[in-house]
Amino acid sequence: MQETEFYQQILGLKQPWFVADVKLDPEAQQVDVYVEHPEGTSFCCPECGKACSVYDHTKSRRWRHLDTMHFRTVLHAQPPRVNCPEHGVRQATLPWAEKSSRFTIFFERFAIDVLLATQTVQGAQGILKTSWDETWHILKRAVARGQARKSAKPMPRIGIDEKAFRKGQNYITLIYDLDRSTVEAISDGNDTESGNACFSQLSQEQRDSVEAIAMDMSAAFVRSAKQNIPMAEHKIVHDRFHIMKLASEAVDKVRRGEHRQLKSQGDDRLTGTRYLWLSGQENLTDAQRERFDRVYKQELETGKAWAYKEMLRDLWHHEDAGSATLFFQDWYRRVIHTKLTPLKKVARTIKERLANVVSYCVHGITNAVAEGINSKIMSIKRRVGGYRNRENFKTAIYFYCGGLDLCPQ
Repeated sequence: MQETEFYQQILGLKQPWFVADVKLDPEAQQVDVYVEHPEGTSFCCPECGKACSVYDHTKSRRWRHLDTMHFRTVLHAQPPRVNCPEHGVRQATLPWAEKSSRFTIFFERFAIDVLLATQTVQGAQGILKTSWDETWHILKRAVARGQARKSAKPMPRIGIDEKAFRKGQNYITLIYDLDRSTVEAISDGNDTESGNACFSQLSQEQRDSVEAIAMDMSAAFVRSAKQNIPMAEHKIVHDRFHIMKLASEAVDKVRRGEHRQLKSQGDDRLTGTRYLWLSGQENLTDAQRERFDRVYKQELETGKAWAYKEMLRDLWHHEDAGSATLFFQDWYRRVIHTKLTPLKKVARTIKERLANVVSYCVHGITNAVAEGINSKIMSIKRRVGGYRNRENFKTAIYFYCGGLDLCPQ
């Protein structure tokens, strides 16, 4: 088989295109493949598909193709332009590459697979032997392609959460499809307007399809949901993990205060026990559990706070909102008559939003999916040392977490 026929086959070229020449440069470790078409060939207008005669050709262009063994392979051709009676002069569609791309379709598909596998642009560069700009160009095109193809599917269960872009008060807001585990919308900031900007990226049909919204206890997100989702006051579910985190932080505040008081009296019983109070019992070693039992039995204020925190977990084990409400009211009466000020503050916070806490018993959703995606985003950020450009950060999130159809056809 001649080398021109060989590349004709591996490029998948069909008439009227053919490989006219192949040049090998061993010193540069590069293969140059020259593609042409016969004179008098007609091409279809990219707008209407009507067969038209060739008007002229653009200057010769280059496209990076998959390597031949370890040799860089470059495709060369002069793209034809057609003169359509209806649409005027247009460049004909090329079968081996998408419009404005510097790479063949085969190479872009491979590059996307490498980007997904390595999870970083820099990691993909070393494998693809491309520059950062070239690799990022492929990633951006893939996201644009995926978003253009994406249909506005119903999203019955969604989550809204914030994510730090950089240290300090620098956030982005994200909306998640909890059933598909994908990021559906991103906006700058973490206030009500940020939430509105996110919801505006969903179609009206998608907003109408929402049956439940998981979120933390952010007043800004509550306002935004009520402004954008019909009957949102009955659909909001304050995330149980967020509430239990508040309760755990309250226990730790009680521990710190009591530890300072005991230490001033020469009592070090609570020294080095922070992990014991904040971790689940199932995560403790036998030695840690034994020490926890010894300290807990001494009836310290920290032990009482921990017991109330653990009791609160049962709120989400009720079958209906009514029984969950009765449970909380009993728990609240017990806590509010203690001297555990940090825990009392949490109890009052939950009471103010109780309807949207016990709504978990109706909708059964949490922001666990959002937390999982956030962990993935943070992992990507760490691998590349962070994103200085906010728009690049958003693009990367959509690429890795958007559930998009990224590859060219």
